[in-house]
Amino acid sequence: MPQSTETTRPSRLTDKADLTALLGAFCFFLSAIEYMIPKPLPFMRLGIANLPILLAVDILPLPWYLVLALVKVVGMSVISGSLFSYVALFSLAGTLVAALTMWLARRAGGRHISAVGVSVLGATVSNGVQIFLAKYVVFGAAAVYIAPPFLLIGLMTGAVLGIFAERFSRTSVWYGRALAAAGRPPRA
Repeated sequence: MPQSTETTRPSRLTDKADLTALLGAFCFFLSAIEYMIPKPLPFMRLGIANLPILLAVDILPLPWYLVLALVKVVGMSVISGSLFSYVALFSLAGTLVAALTMWLARRAGGRHISAVGVSVLGATVSNGVQIFLAKYVVFGAAAVYIAPPFLLIGLMTGAVLGIFAERFSRTSVWYGRALAAAGRPPRA
């Protein structure tokens, strides 16, 4: 007699590919929302599409986490129409370096670094990488003029996203189950 699919297939919650796809779809959705929000400067974004990456830092292993970051960049670039432009390159570099930094910070700091700290660190690193690239690829020395507002907006939105992620991680039943499936303790 054939076995039930529930006993042969891992739970969707513990299947890393399914979880990555779900979080990637959430990145796409938030990218579309973010694209509709007016920007103070054409290249400045609020970073709300980074929320799934921030939440995934505790529930995905590094390879799947980096796949999610790549999916976020490609999705955002497709939605904004910038896939084959320097904007996509900047986003890719900033997102991958920030994602790796956040993942390492969370592993090194454990419970001693909050989602707010991880988010602000990620935003700062992402913006720093993008300012560095802007200096050498597009703006030259004039990049120093965009750095202060770019970093300030990144710090503010990073803190807000971190606060939201911290609250969500404490109250979401789904997220609590995902943490348990990943073998991570719930956030206090």
